[in-house]
Amino acid sequence: MPYWYYDKKDLQNTPSFRDGIANETENRYRKEGARFIIDTGSKMDLGYNTVATGVVYFHRFYMFHSFRTFPRYITACCCLFLAGKVEETPKKCKDIIKVAKSLLTEQKFGSFGEDPKEEVMTLERILLQTIKFDLQVEHPYGYLLKYAKCLKGDKAKLQKMVQMAWTFVNDSLCTTLCLQWEPEVIAVALMFLAGKLSKFEVMDWNGRTPKHTAWWDMFVEDITMDLLEDICHQVLDLYSPQKQATGGDSPPAPTTPAPLLTPQKPKNDKKPSVTPPTSVSPIAVTAKPVVSAPLKNGGDLKPEPPKVDMRFTYPAFTPVPPYPPVYSAPPPGIPRLPLVGPPPPLHYSEPPPAPARFPPVNVPPPNYYSPLPTRGPMPPRPPPRPYYPPS
Repeated sequence: MPYWYYDKKDLQNTPSFRDGIANETENRYRKEGARFIIDTGSKMDLGYNTVATGVVYFHRFYMFHSFRTFPRYITACCCLFLAGKVEETPKKCKDIIKVAKSLLTEQKFGSFGEDPKEEVMTLERILLQTIKFDLQVEHPYGYLLKYAKCLKGDKAKLQKMVQMAWTFVNDSLCTTLCLQWEPEVIAVALMFLAGKLSKFEVMDWNGRTPKHTAWWDMFVEDITMDLLEDICHQVLDLYSPQKQATGGDSPPAPTTPAPLLTPQKPKNDKKPSVTPPTSVSPIAVTAKPVVSAPLKNGGDLKPEPPKVDMRFTYPAFTPVPPYPPVYSAPPPGIPRLPLVGPPPPLHYSEPPPAPARFPPVNVPPPNYYSPLPTRGPMPPRPPPRPYYPPS
């Protein structure tokens, strides 16, 4: 299967960059396409897995193609159309185009051409070939819930932390984190960020051993604090004022959509604090956490505690024992097989007796072949004929 993770230098040398589009402009295009998929999926009542799968297809597609060649909104509709079929929540192509038309301006919808359905259906074949038919995608949502069940602490604070981390996972789709790290790494990093903002400090967890210096060591080994902070800063950059891409080599920027956030006024000549946008996840944060200082060497943040709307009913947290070992001793009565040496010989036993209502039948044991019939002694060979020389 193809490997879908790239270094940062590879993410800066994309086909769009080689086609004359600045990296800032490409990042804005990726953010607009991902936000369009999220808004369209939310309006069509699609699940978060379907929306996230469509966004991952979108990011992977533009690692092989340029935004100049394929308009981002047509590609976004195509990715959502394919993700619906993969996640078993299919939607008709004409319905997706209808919703897209209601969300886009006439100028942006003009990129769909005269026959939008034909454009999307044709691009679907190109999308399948580009992603090499690797359709199954894992997301951090499942890992987030799995890891949270192992943490110990105040249930109310734990639930608030999980809700905030869920929102951060949704918003991370607007970045290229899905092209940099595995979903379990993203889940751990955003749980770490949500724990800092919600002031939930993990003191103990199920399955803890002396070699685990932090709670995430049990789930992802060899993860460093620098890596966690790098992932957190990439998500927090979404909530900072965006710099518009300028330059003569870049294509003209389309009409700027509504901002993802509303920056607050600075106080006491400090940097303006920012608030995260409303996410489409089933967890709605009414009052967003306010970040007042960046993460530095694992230092504590000083956020204001958010007010969380508890519309998302999280399953009750019950302590679970450590996961059972993969290998266990066989039940009594079953002999162990030797670990080395030739395999033991096969022993065939007679089949069990037939039920009483059936007449007994002589059934040969399994893998039994009757001997071949013998032909008996060979007949005597006739005597040789005399040789008469030619006259």
